[in-house]
Amino acid sequence: MTKRLIARLDVKGSRLIKGVSFEGLRVLGSAQDFAARYYEQNIDEIFFVDAVASLYGRNSLVEILSQVAGKVFVPIVAGGGIRTVEDARRLLESGADKVAVNTAAIERPRLISEIAGRFGSQCVVLSVQAKRVSIGWECYTEGGREHTGVDAASWIKRGVELGAGESLVTSVYRDGTHRGLDTELIGAVAAAVPVPLIVGGGVGTGEDVVNGYESGTDAVAVGSAFHYRRLSIGEVRRTCRSRGISLREITEPD
Repeated sequence: MTKRLIARLDVKGSRLIKGVSFEGLRVLGSAQDFAARYYEQNIDEIFFVDAVASLYGRNSLVEILSQVAGKVFVPIVAGGGIRTVEDARRLLESGADKVAVNTAAIERPRLISEIAGRFGSQCVVLSVQAKRVSIGWECYTEGGREHTGVDAASWIKRGVELGAGESLVTSVYRDGTHRGLDTELIGAVAAAVPVPLIVGGGVGTGEDVVNGYESGTDAVAVGSAFHYRRLSIGEVRRTCRSRGISLREITEPD
């Protein structure tokens, strides 16, 4: 099956921000400019996350999505602070193809079914921030700060049963470290996920992306390695081709 490469953009207002393990956030520039650059470099999808939405109880991506949607012609996922069907509707009408839910879904799981029932399961991505605990991995919320006591694999399985069409799992400890994806985490959740699995947190090289695919993920989300130009989209594509991994075909050179 064709694998996907996703650029993850954590946003505050209109600015792209990035930290390590969701802390020490730095402003890197215009989120719109970064999204346009990744589209020009043949990214498969773009994932916007309002990184402070849960803190302020609102999502502020509508303006960015409205401006980017006319310039970026790949699927766009939007997440952060989605608490109601109306929140999801606003983002989808502004240009998102899918919405990602995390905190509010753990607090009220029926939210997944409500959004899926209104817009279809293909629109719902269950976002999970995971940390290794004594037994397995635990779901966290609020940018990896708040315990939930919920087992990640069990929660993903339930989320799919409620209507999620994809799952995005991010390793909190690996986020922004460039130390490689947590392949043990991928292995633990992949067996529980009968829908496409996206994994992020820790990518620093093209080989890290390959390792993610070979460990069972359908898509890899990359943030700071792209933002800081440690790694290029073209480099990842070439590495995958050399390892026999199929990505979306493109008509232009890398």
